[in-house]
Amino acid sequence: MRARIYQPAKTAMQSGTAKTHAWYLDYAPASAREVDPLMGWTSSDDTQAQVRLKFETAEAAEAYARAKGIDYDLILPKPRKPVIRQRGYGENFATDRKGAWTH
Repeated sequence: MRARIYQPAKTAMQSGTAKTHAWYLDYAPASAREVDPLMGWTSSDDTQAQVRLKFETAEAAEAYARAKGIDYDLILPKPRKPVIRQRGYGENFATDRKGAWTH
């Protein structure tokens, strides 16, 4: 059984970084998915693919995997470049604005 330990990325619907601080352990699928010929539904006999374990730190997830004898891949998150403007949102409405109003 193989698993991956990762920290999820920010979704496109978020502007902040909420729900991206926890670490997750997901099992790799053991069998391929099949399409039901009658209804067209996708199914699988692998129940481990439905399991997602949540941990506070990567070390806790690694300790759990080692204790249970699970082979794992640790995927480290890429650092995010901060988007910080000098004066922020209020710069759009400043009275000392030098350039022309564009919108």
